Amino acid sequence: MTANQIRQSFLEFFADKGHTIVPSASMVVKNDPTLMFTNAGMNQFKDWFLGNTPPKHQRVTDTQKCLRVSGKHNDLEEVGRDTYHHTMFEMLGNWSFGDYFKKEAITWAWELLVSIWKLDPDRLYATVFEGASQESLDADNEASEIWGKFLPKSHILQGNRKDNFWEMGDTGPCGPCSEIHIDLRTNEERLKKDGALLVNTSHPLVIEIWNLVFIQYNRKADCSLEPLPQKHVDTGMGLERLCMALQGKQSNYDTDVFQGVIREISLLCGKRYGQNTEADVAMRVIADHIRAISFSIADGQLPSNVKAGYVIRRILRRAVRYGYTFLSFEQPFLHKLVPTLVSEMGEAFPELKAQENLITKVIEEEESTFLRTLSNGIRLLDTTMSNLKNNKKIEGSDAFLLYDTYGFPIDLTQLLARERGFEVDLLAFEKELERQKERSRHAASSQEGDWVQIHSSQPLEFVGYDHTHCTAQILRYRSVTTKDKTVYQLVLQHTPFYAESGGQSGDTGLIINESGEKIDILDTKKENNLTLHITEKLPSNPSETFTAQINQDRRQSIANNHTATHILHHALRTVLGNHIEQKGSLVHPDYLRFDFSHFEKVDFQKLREVEHLVNKLIRANIPLDEYRSIPIEEATKMGAIALFGEKYGDSVRVIKYGDSVELCGGTHVTATGNIGYFKILSEGAIAAGVRRIEAVTGAAAEKMLDDLFDQLNTVKTAFHNAPNLQLSIQKLFQENEALRKEVEGAIIERVHTLGEIIKRKAEIINGVNVFSLHGHYLPEVIRGAAMMLRSEMSNTLFVAGYQMDNKPLLAIMVTDDLTAKGIHAGNIIREAAKLIQGGGGGQPFFATAAGKEADGLPQAIEYIIKQVTS
Repeated sequence: MTANQIRQSFLEFFADKGHTIVPSASMVVKNDPTLMFTNAGMNQFKDWFLGNTPPKHQRVTDTQKCLRVSGKHNDLEEVGRDTYHHTMFEMLGNWSFGDYFKKEAITWAWELLVSIWKLDPDRLYATVFEGASQESLDADNEASEIWGKFLPKSHILQGNRKDNFWEMGDTGPCGPCSEIHIDLRTNEERLKKDGALLVNTSHPLVIEIWNLVFIQYNRKADCSLEPLPQKHVDTGMGLERLCMALQGKQSNYDTDVFQGVIREISLLCGKRYGQNTEADVAMRVIADHIRAISFSIADGQLPSNVKAGYVIRRILRRAVRYGYTFLSFEQPFLHKLVPTLVSEMGEAFPELKAQENLITKVIEEEESTFLRTLSNGIRLLDTTMSNLKNNKKIEGSDAFLLYDTYGFPIDLTQLLARERGFEVDLLAFEKELERQKERSRHAASSQEGDWVQIHSSQPLEFVGYDHTHCTAQILRYRSVTTKDKTVYQLVLQHTPFYAESGGQSGDTGLIINESGEKIDILDTKKENNLTLHITEKLPSNPSETFTAQINQDRRQSIANNHTATHILHHALRTVLGNHIEQKGSLVHPDYLRFDFSHFEKVDFQKLREVEHLVNKLIRANIPLDEYRSIPIEEATKMGAIALFGEKYGDSVRVIKYGDSVELCGGTHVTATGNIGYFKILSEGAIAAGVRRIEAVTGAAAEKMLDDLFDQLNTVKTAFHNAPNLQLSIQKLFQENEALRKEVEGAIIERVHTLGEIIKRKAEIINGVNVFSLHGHYLPEVIRGAAMMLRSEMSNTLFVAGYQMDNKPLLAIMVTDDLTAKGIHAGNIIREAAKLIQGGGGGQPFFATAAGKEADGLPQAIEYIIKQVTS
């Protein structure tokens, strides 16, 4: 069976058992502050498990794109070194929400593995939870008894809390789990050692293939457990490991999941897989990472320097670095693997095919940028090593700079250092790394209290499309402490507050009780389908009835900007073409940001045409045509544009202004005329093939124009209100250019004169020609004289201790024959500058410094001469 056949077989098996097949959620998580990426199959069902949203189906099955590279599941550095760790992987799963439980889950797992897929039952082992007395948790005897119908006792193993008790997080749903392991060793190896002894020992051929989780408890903030009113099943099986078992391979990378890409890598680099250990690791790293990178971009996450984007950039750079170091790739190569990946996985995941062009362009640009960075880092490392002279140990801080700024993994620094006979202070590097991690942990750490229930749960309702205020009760609240600051999150029965999502900022406002007590709502967020109203304090009586009221002026500004993004999108497609797709947006009360696919700069005339079209549509005062909840098929027939990386339900909301038709859950103006005016501030690239427009509307646009006219009037006044301001400015530039040339001529003449004077003042010290200079000079003249001496003399030191505007300055020039002996002007001046209470640096042959204490200049000159001539 191929991987595609195995995937389909799994889904069809559970469909026959009454499960609804649902599509994979995006691998990039949106509207959940607790996650950057989907790292388990259950992520898209969190709201169902938590009880925040009623399950649409009692039984569900799917294959989910997952990514594990950070936090609890940090597998990145293992990827490629072994045969079974991955960044991106597919998780096959089946779920029950308050329907079946352990008996059915275990029985069906056995039926599929043994009866359908014909795996050898003698190679299978099941682990069950052994219990935890400290938490009064009994052993999972129920699961053990069910497994006893299929496996001998020797193949049913007791597992501890770490391996066999699953938890969603520090708090929330949890329960015992039962893992299914398979022993893929040869018969000879199995006779030598019982497979039961190798389960959960990280043996590459005795591996977990399926985890059956039985969710029956809720973990509270005080770590206590309470039984859930309904019991659930959550199972996950890694497709890559399953393929290894079913295809009779010894490594995930030997299956058809990876072999097509590995063959392409082999063709590109001219090396065969399986002949060299380091090259094999590199090919595995690249084959794995190209999947993670491509799927992330397809799901809407571009590489960047922050949060999820930084994770993707780090994965991409790791792949490039392995190709550069071990496969001799010195030019971009990763992007050439995208067509192979799309041909193999595009049928199961059509978003990959749809975004193939963008994925390719983004990866190629990222590769090119990093290869330049890599080259700069290597030069920096070379400089660091050359400055060490007789010391052969690279400091941990220097190694960390390479790691943190240039993306150099420590093993690359060690490899390059070893080739030159140097070593790296690993202990100091580890300390720097730990300090950085501690800073990150401190910045990200937060402590959440348990939910305090005030009123019984009722359906939560957003009324903000139609109302700016409403009567509401607080259903529950909790405290959240971050960096020693505590805020409260309130869940209201009804709310007009829009929670931050889809690029739109969350609302602010007030809740007011009947006695007039006001509580400021500072922000509104969404978490696990709950609208959370953020406050700095609680009402004196949270059980009262309140009036929830948004800041209407702020909401209006947000609505102006959100509707403007829709019209802008339409205008871009009209002017530039239908290849334009939205790749992201930010709707803020003060401005808007719109990211879109386009592979070249939008020229000024086109940009003006876009802006004029947007303002034309605003002046047309087109009314909002809203379809609050219609089937997605009907919305598609209307021509509604679905946005990049978003997942939509069966029913959607359509926002229509004339020919602009989009799926959108945000707040909008009743007619385009409310926007007032639209003005583009900037247009530029943010990634390969992705451009960004920033713009303002309404009062913000009016203020921007006022500021521009104020500046223009100031300039006009400076030019005595000249009737033709442009001509006056051009004339000023011409006069300045003429003066600049005169000054340059004077400097050249001064340099020549000064050079001749200096030559007559030569002093020979220990065989070195020493020229020293004092006085008041322009830095350009000093540098020119130094370069003239460098071109005409040998075995020469030129040092100037001079002043300009009462500021002490130093300059050193040493000829190339002296730098060849290890003399470094930059290093010398760095120390000399301390004598004038300043700092400086530069190249081996020329360096400068500036300071505060002119009285130190003679001493500094003396120090420099001594360092060069001793």
